[in-house]
Amino acid sequence: SYKTEINKNNKLYTIMNEILGYLGLGLMLGLAGIGSSYGTTIAANAAEGALKKNPEKSSTYMILSALPATQGLYGFVGFLLWLVVFKPDFATKGPLLFGVGLAVGLVCLFSAIRQGQVCANGIVGESQGHSVMTNTLIYAALPEFYAILALVGSIMAVL
Repeated sequence: SYKTEINKNNKLYTIMNEILGYLGLGLMLGLAGIGSSYGTTIAANAAEGALKKNPEKSSTYMILSALPATQGLYGFVGFLLWLVVFKPDFATKGPLLFGVGLAVGLVCLFSAIRQGQVCANGIVGESQGHSVMTNTLIYAALPEFYAILALVGSIMAVL
């Protein structure tokens, strides 16, 4: 009876770890995608208004509107690397994968939203006749940097 109880606890422990690992994987992909959706929408809303004022700069608006989409790509790359390339042992590394996945997802979520706000301000500036495209790209790269760090950290954590 004692051995049966240990086996049941061990099995439960393994199942819980697997659940945590897959939740982390899903959160990394989902939160990064949500952040990119919000960020690109914030910038695209500014672009839509700017088109009415200065339609000649539509390509500039489009480039700046697309920048926050990269965080969703980072979440997707991390998801694919974990699932297809690294194939970590979810039964033993579940809590680690949950923590890393949640961290990457949150970093990508917030950096995409903030990057969308930076890009929206650049779009407004461009529509008002100011030449701020280069500066906006530099400022937009700052929140991007942390999403890249999060992706690199997630790769290092599962190696």
